[in-house]
Amino acid sequence: MFVDSVELTISSGKGGAGAISFWTEKFVIKGGPDGGDGGRGGSVFFKVDNNTDTLSALRGRNHIKAENGRPGEGRKKYGRKGKDVTITVPPGTVVIDAETGEELLDLVEEGQVVKFLEGGKGGLGNMHFKSSTNQRPTYAQPGLPGITKHVRLEMKLIADVGLVGYPNVGKSTLIATLSNAKPEVANYEFTTLTPKLGVVHVGDYDSFMMADIPGIIEGASDGRGLGLEFLRHIERTKTLLLMIDASNYREMKYQYETLLVELKRYSETLATRKHAIAITKIDALSPEEVNEKTAQFLSDIGLEPNKTLAKYKADSSYLSYGFETDFGVDLPEKAPLFVLPISSVAHLNTEPLRYALADFVKSVEAEEKAKSEEE
Repeated sequence: MFVDSVELTISSGKGGAGAISFWTEKFVIKGGPDGGDGGRGGSVFFKVDNNTDTLSALRGRNHIKAENGRPGEGRKKYGRKGKDVTITVPPGTVVIDAETGEELLDLVEEGQVVKFLEGGKGGLGNMHFKSSTNQRPTYAQPGLPGITKHVRLEMKLIADVGLVGYPNVGKSTLIATLSNAKPEVANYEFTTLTPKLGVVHVGDYDSFMMADIPGIIEGASDGRGLGLEFLRHIERTKTLLLMIDASNYREMKYQYETLLVELKRYSETLATRKHAIAITKIDALSPEEVNEKTAQFLSDIGLEPNKTLAKYKADSSYLSYGFETDFGVDLPEKAPLFVLPISSVAHLNTEPLRYALADFVKSVEAEEKAKSEEE
């Protein structure tokens, strides 16, 4: 079962109380106070583990609590420390305060361990309060209480390329063609009910991650369809591949603009993400029809077609845009970097798309690195 959001109440342990005790032993006169300190309460940690890919293990666990510290005892014996609790989560998990909406932790690195809630400190026993004016202290500190937080855990997939498009546009087929992912593929809308991740290999030593989310429809940002629930999974992606169905009854310009609107309404950050376009299912049309539709689409969004495709050896019988770009200059924020007609079923232009996306991801990474160094 895919679970990408859970709500929990998390508590650290209460510190143990200090002891009130006096040393009483045969032949020992006026032994004095010997109450030991209470043990510290257990703390709560989050650990990131690549072997965990959902939050399903936390489903149904309404309250996770660390152990309380044990109280101190006589003979200056300290109470035992409460056992810590470690919550294991997949990479990309965000911890959000359920009451205020504040983001508390962003857990992305494999093996990362973060202390979330500190256990309460144990109280001091009465042996600490002996003085020249108080030889027989009858007071010890209670342990400090633990901390309780009501949080929401959300998992956001960490990928280099996020696939965005209408239902049944061919996203699952493309990720199955380019990567090792095996999503369900069928000829009806909303086949994909949960996000899928796939590793796309480029040569023997290079690869990038691709994420497929359920289809987006008009009004997804208002809660229609499944898009809103899973749009969070492309918030971390470096680049987006907007997929436009050439055989759909909706005009390609309408599909493209709807996707941009829904992304912007969900997140201003997503609206400025670098993106490219793949025109899908071209095997259902003749090359002439594809070129006519592509030319009209490029004209509608203010781009000029070109056929300079030698770099990636794409099928030159189809119009495209941007494939002569070296991806090493300023990348457009609103206009797509390239537009390429593809067919995942017939494997038309899927290999050029693989290498183009790999270069695209590298260029964005280099651009972000250069910006961070300047800052």
